[in-house]
Amino acid sequence: MAAHNPGTEFDLSWISKIQVNQPAVLRRAEQIQARRMVKKEWQAAWLLKAVTFIDLTTLSGDGTSSNIQRLCYKAKYPIREDLLKALNVHDRDITTAAVCVYPARVCDAVEALKAAGCDIPVASVATGFPAGQTHLKTRLEEIRLAVEDGAKEIDVVINRTLVLTGQWEALYDEVRQFRKACGEAHLKTILATGELGSLTNVYKASMIAMMAGSDFIKTSTGKETVNATFSVAVVMLRAIRDFFWKTGNKVGFKPAGGIRTAKDSLAWLSLIKEELGDEWLKPELFRIGASALLSDIERQIYHHVTGRYAAYHDLPMS
Repeated sequence: MAAHNPGTEFDLSWISKIQVNQPAVLRRAEQIQARRMVKKEWQAAWLLKAVTFIDLTTLSGDGTSSNIQRLCYKAKYPIREDLLKALNVHDRDITTAAVCVYPARVCDAVEALKAAGCDIPVASVATGFPAGQTHLKTRLEEIRLAVEDGAKEIDVVINRTLVLTGQWEALYDEVRQFRKACGEAHLKTILATGELGSLTNVYKASMIAMMAGSDFIKTSTGKETVNATFSVAVVMLRAIRDFFWKTGNKVGFKPAGGIRTAKDSLAWLSLIKEELGDEWLKPELFRIGASALLSDIERQIYHHVTGRYAAYHDLPMS
């Protein structure tokens, strides 16, 4: 991971006069969605790159230790070995960026990855995920327990009420406490943008989260009605750029929720490249939160190599 974002002192002047131009943002989002994607070997190369940005995630209520073991095995071996050999990249050690689980499953994931002999980090959702409506003391303890169990990254959720009622200093203080509870673990702050009411609120919440020391800002829990959208992403990425210009500190970005197809992943990579540049196209500064995405990427790579689409039984389950 990149160095921690140290954050800054709370400064309301950074956001007090901000008003997001919604029509302009929507036009930019449409441009991204309308863009023609790369083809053939270029597409295969970009899809393999996309794999290395995935936080392979299981956040269903029926997670068992055997499910976690399968997920961790898939994280280490995300694409079938023969397909990688056909593309001459079998020696590149292509893995997903992290495995993301509930706090109670962190130990299982740490043990499974250790048994597999790899150092992929475990990320844990915390702080009353997904609603963030439990007591602050409980949310902080949840972070500490996940870190004690071996989580290297913590995906926290903010209390959306603080945004909707304009309590920016209270939001700053909350995220600052999350940052402290994480210790050496990286802090990824989920804004749950589908519940923030406006793009202006998305920008303000993004900036406050970064001021408070977030190492990543993340669009969604995946449990909201509206999850990662390109319009929200444009606003968050420009907040990241503004924060970098103001402080010199690079903060990462993680879209999550509803990103299921290889085509989707290519559009997200294109957006990052255009808005923030190639230096953000690395796992230290860009992640995709997904569970179903990897299966479709592997299907597309299988098609590129063999000329036909895989049957259900051709590709191993995660």
